[in-house]
Amino acid sequence: MHYDVLLSDSEKMLDKVGRYEFLAEPFHCDFSQHLFMGHLGNHMLNAADFHSNDRGFGMKYLLSVGRAWVLSRLAIEMDEMPAMYTKFRVETWVESAMRFFTNRSFRVVADEPDGQEHVYGYGRSIWAMIDTDTRQPCNLLDIRDGDLVNWVVKDKHNPMASLSRVRMDNEAQLVHTIDTFYNDVDINGHINSVKYIEHVLDLWPIEWYRNHSIRRFDIAYVAESHQGDRLSFYREQTADNEFCVRICKDGGTEVVRSKVVFISRFVV
Repeated sequence: MHYDVLLSDSEKMLDKVGRYEFLAEPFHCDFSQHLFMGHLGNHMLNAADFHSNDRGFGMKYLLSVGRAWVLSRLAIEMDEMPAMYTKFRVETWVESAMRFFTNRSFRVVADEPDGQEHVYGYGRSIWAMIDTDTRQPCNLLDIRDGDLVNWVVKDKHNPMASLSRVRMDNEAQLVHTIDTFYNDVDINGHINSVKYIEHVLDLWPIEWYRNHSIRRFDIAYVAESHQGDRLSFYREQTADNEFCVRICKDGGTEVVRSKVVFISRFVV
């Protein structure tokens, strides 16, 4: 039976692009009264979850059949962050769907009083599907007779640069080590994707952020880590205002690799 016959009338009427409203709540903002990058990442992941659930291929359905989405890579590129109390929306759509990975895009935008759109920035992500028992990758096209491909959007442009591999050498210096606890763990039982973002960005002191803002953040999730793992952070500067960070767990296994590009807050 083709999945289309299982769709409700409301599902059949849904746009391929999801649009979800958020608010830059004051306790989700930093000292500059702008949204934390970690909270923006969380909003993007929520938008992805809402979008997929509404269309029948989200976690609500997948967990019932022993499957789950896992985030493989995420990049966020922002011209500016939403200010405190700003109402904005995250738009999200599926760019492509292959056997083991799907590419999803994001756009962060608000409506101006004159009816024009104010675009804050964009995001790109790659997702895989795993068997929740074996933790091994699954074929995305086995779910709902491959209906995911029917939601691919081919004519919506994302202008940010494509995802690229974060390259590091052996010169990175150990700069921080942390323990992991209950609040670090997500519904899949491993360390939360957004927690890694927050831990990486904590490597710079607040004085740095008084003079710099984040232009682009890339993160690749290489392996799982779990509550109780001790995480070590290795950092190297790869260009002016550009840094790469490797996170390893006990025993030296690399679990995350990321890159942060900053820009000066004040241009003289």
